[in-house]
Amino acid sequence: MIDNQSKILVVDDEKHIRMLYQMELESEGYVVATADGEEPIEDVLARENPAVVILDIRLGPNLSGLDLLQTIRSLDSGLPVILCTAYDSFQHDLKSIAADYYVVKSVDLSELKDKVRQALARSLAGRR
Repeated sequence: MIDNQSKILVVDDEKHIRMLYQMELESEGYVVATADGEEPIEDVLARENPAVVILDIRLGPNLSGLDLLQTIRSLDSGLPVILCTAYDSFQHDLKSIAADYYVVKSVDLSELKDKVRQALARSLAGRR
């Protein structure tokens, strides 16, 4: 049986980003599920039951990660969400304050991995 207590859900419309994050995080021992943002987030959360969500802000021309963030918050206000985007200007968007952490995409994933560790520690403490 898979331990969902440390499952991470990566939501990004770019397949190579999903694959990179999945490979890197699985090498750290995490269970990783991925989604491209097309499937309703409610269905993905119900199926995967993640401990942490890594969420891209720009999920294609008609879909915003900030809107998904609002939906996630309405479903589970305690689920840690890490916003991850190439655009640091979104940090000043009021919708982004609902996120627990904010990471600007980089080829160096050390900051993202650090935020994942912090978010998992917070998630596991809150679900005990």
